[in-house]
Amino acid sequence: EVQVVESGGGFVQPGGSLRLSCSVSGVTFEDYAIGWFRQAPGKEREGIACISGSDDNTHYDFAVKGRFTILNDNARSTVYLQMRNVKPEDTAVYYCGVAQWWYSGGSYCNPVNYWGQGTQVTVSS
Repeated sequence: EVQVVESGGGFVQPGGSLRLSCSVSGVTFEDYAIGWFRQAPGKEREGIACISGSDDNTHYDFAVKGRFTILNDNARSTVYLQMRNVKPEDTAVYYCGVAQWWYSGGSYCNPVNYWGQGTQVTVSS
């Protein structure tokens, strides 16, 4: 059975940092792409970062590029999202997704086959 579990969310002040973890079991990283997505209240879920399991290519949404970094630790079957210089608009539920393709139909990490349950990130002073 495939399991995807996010952790590391919480409360952080603007300008601070936070590291999210995505633990994956039941799949081989090299056969998939792993992505981080987020959904704020009243908004659609959006992809923010994607990493290829086959060649470690990465893609970032413009809103987080330069502030967030996606990292893969294949030995631990874990993908991390290192968040730096966070902003209030980063507040959202963050989801990890295991995707069939690195790039398909004009989108990265598309389609997602397996989703995690999400972890809340709140950026506020």
